[in-house]
Amino acid sequence: MSQDAAGIDLDTSLGYLLKEASSALRVAMEAVLKPLGMTVTHYSCLELLAQRPGLSNSELARGTFVTRQSMNVLLQALERDGSVTRPAEAAVGKVLPASLTPLGRRRLAKASAAVRSVEERMLSGMTPDERASAVRMLRGMVVSLRDDREAGS
Repeated sequence: MSQDAAGIDLDTSLGYLLKEASSALRVAMEAVLKPLGMTVTHYSCLELLAQRPGLSNSELARGTFVTRQSMNVLLQALERDGSVTRPAEAAVGKVLPASLTPLGRRRLAKASAAVRSVEERMLSGMTPDERASAVRMLRGMVVSLRDDREAGS
């Protein structure tokens, strides 16, 4: 199919290919996380809290690409299962910063190993230089799109 007014050539569209890769990655991650009782969002939340303790509900929602309401439901579930703790009352404003518990860290360690195995499988045909180039290119794309969005607001 040639590129014309009817649309884009999906075989050569980088945007379409990125979306296809993202979808395939999510399916593979869900497959290894499901036996651990987790979703990709669940795992992402724990990973963010391990790397940046004390994030608020809003910050976690942005970092995991879900709504604040969805993150609040997830955080309540993580509190109930003992993976996360939050103060009963906000020290300032309404923010209840979340932290991983020791149980949450153990669950995250298992999930991180599973997710690493998926990423290694995804990158298995690439050399270290190709991997580094891919990271640089993807970061550049994200920056370009965010710059355009911010310039338009």
